Amino acid sequence: MVRAQITSLILITIMVFLEGFKGFQKETDGNGGTLLVLGIAQDAGYPQIACEKKCCNAYWEGKKPGEMVCCIALFSEKKDKYWLFDATPDIKEQLKLCNEYLGGNNFKLPEGILLTHAHIGHYTGLMELGKEALDAQGIPVFVMPRMKKFLTGSGPWDQLVKRKNIELIEITENQKITLDSNFSVVPLLVPHRDEYSETVGFQILGPEEKALFIPDIDKWEKWENSISTWIKDSRWAFLDGTFYSSEELPGRDISEIPHPTIIESMEQFKGLEEDQKRRVQFIHFNHTNPLIFKESKETKAVEGSGFGIAREGKTYPLL
Repeated sequence: MVRAQITSLILITIMVFLEGFKGFQKETDGNGGTLLVLGIAQDAGYPQIACEKKCCNAYWEGKKPGEMVCCIALFSEKKDKYWLFDATPDIKEQLKLCNEYLGGNNFKLPEGILLTHAHIGHYTGLMELGKEALDAQGIPVFVMPRMKKFLTGSGPWDQLVKRKNIELIEITENQKITLDSNFSVVPLLVPHRDEYSETVGFQILGPEEKALFIPDIDKWEKWENSISTWIKDSRWAFLDGTFYSSEELPGRDISEIPHPTIIESMEQFKGLEEDQKRRVQFIHFNHTNPLIFKESKETKAVEGSGFGIAREGKTYPLL
């Protein structure tokens, strides 16, 4: 009996490993820089702690691999350096993925980390850069003013600054930040639950093309900008797809955790041309969101409507 249980456990582990190895998937070919998706889940990841629903049981029963927390990386044209957008709880695995993509023999750290805001999935990976772990030296971390105040004014984050594990670089809304001779970014202030810091998305500027990264926003209509206009001006738009619909969390007041649902976003974007719809890559999925499952009817509905869904290991060219 015990031997049979052990054999079964080994088989399940192997199956999860094989299904979990996603590899690198090219969206299209390009000669410029590359955006690599490092994670697609909401802050708490997939599976989520204490979830006993069908969605997370699929993982615990060995039927579905886990998903890392939402993060993307920008790689230079020569693939000799990269920048990280947010520092998630999965940063160890995500930096390993970046180095597998680089393909070199020496482990490389990011040239810089650009933080969107102070919710747990977007900055807590910084702890891995500190004394108890990597004990890094001077990694540039780009932050808005309130985010800087938050990191310097509370432990354990202030220790990272005092020990110079990280170097905080204050950025300003709508002001361009030059990363290198080919790439720059612009922070875009967006409405979100700003308990500890402001929230920004980033416009990423290549030599010719642009990308958009907005993993968190309360509602598109609350933003002073037209999201459709930004999509039209972008080669790729990685956008908040936390919930598929408002029916996902029975018993919870979804107004306390507002996000534009996938259904709402698709309705708002329905006037886009087909090639513009394809630029939209939904990301940042709650564990209850059926888009986490590639074969779900909801996934097929989104893709059938012409929109994209970000997946770990997928690459996107940015010329």
